[in-house]
Amino acid sequence: MAAWRPQFEAALVKLAEISEDLDARGIRPPVLVGGGAVELYTQGAVNTGDFDLVTVLQPEFEAVLAEHGFTRPSGPGRATRGWIHRDLALGFEVVGSQLLDGLADRDLIRIIEIGDRGAIAVISIEDLIADRMGQYASGSANEMLGQAIALFALSQGLDIEYMERRIREETAHGYGVQDLENKA
Repeated sequence: MAAWRPQFEAALVKLAEISEDLDARGIRPPVLVGGGAVELYTQGAVNTGDFDLVTVLQPEFEAVLAEHGFTRPSGPGRATRGWIHRDLALGFEVVGSQLLDGLADRDLIRIIEIGDRGAIAVISIEDLIADRMGQYASGSANEMLGQAIALFALSQGLDIEYMERRIREETAHGYGVQDLENKA
């Protein structure tokens, strides 16, 4: 495996184990999106505090999370959307049932082997860059431009035509690949 920080690597291993368990049950494993995917693709140049996951079968996925030792925090002052594990520093949270509201091409999802522990599904780099650009364009997350630039600069073999279309969709035609090329 790559040289990720130990907390991140432990969460990847747990996600791979859960994904293998789901697959063995005939349930499509979740797709890693958000900051977890950014940290994976940038080899730790950008860090995250949780794993955002997309799954069409949230109740089934969450039942398997519980079987693997995850709990949902409860009580006053506790967020209840995510799941935590006593042995992990990163929480897991289901953030949707469709990959980027159905706009992402599921055929581009990458399957990444996590050592000998199994594999995980990860959003494509192109869609992840488009998502980061969309959040930046919204004006609510200026730091996302830096993540998009880092992903673009560190990646090779990108489908530029597809990524251009997706960035334009996510930013209401306000930005494109040229904005990344000029800054990378």
